[in-house]
Amino acid sequence: MTTNQTPIIVMGVSGSGKSTIGALLAEKLEQEFIDGDALHPEENRIKMAAGIALDDVDRTPWLNNIGEKLSDSNKAGAPVIIACSALKRSYRDLIRSHEPDTLFVHLTGGKQLIGERMAARKHEFMPTSLLTSQLATLEEPSSDEHVLLAEVAHTPEQIVSDLLEALNH
Repeated sequence: MTTNQTPIIVMGVSGSGKSTIGALLAEKLEQEFIDGDALHPEENRIKMAAGIALDDVDRTPWLNNIGEKLSDSNKAGAPVIIACSALKRSYRDLIRSHEPDTLFVHLTGGKQLIGERMAARKHEFMPTSLLTSQLATLEEPSSDEHVLLAEVAHTPEQIVSDLLEALNH
């Protein structure tokens, strides 16, 4: 069912379902999925595992790596889908500086629902305690950004179905 030929970032705070939605969307679109967490430098992983929020200096090499992966895959004719929080406009702009065609799929939802989901899972380096700082950091995408919104209260299957419909229009 390959309909999309655009590199995609599935964005949102930790616990919003980026990896789940990204992997399912990639499967439906027959594209490669990459979990952005795997692209973090080791120093970032150590900080996050210790419950230390990353700053912009920490994130810059990570975001550059993500942007390069998107650009390289698009140039090769096989755009990828990457899960990445992309919480700030400046982060999304940095990614777009590498690959201007990037579409951001923003997973949105309430703090309580996302917190419950985080508490129910085990994540290598994202404790529930960092949700508050992520929500404080989040800059909602603007109307001038290439973004689709998806509400996380729906099932993953419904979210992906809605995204596929939007991508086909």
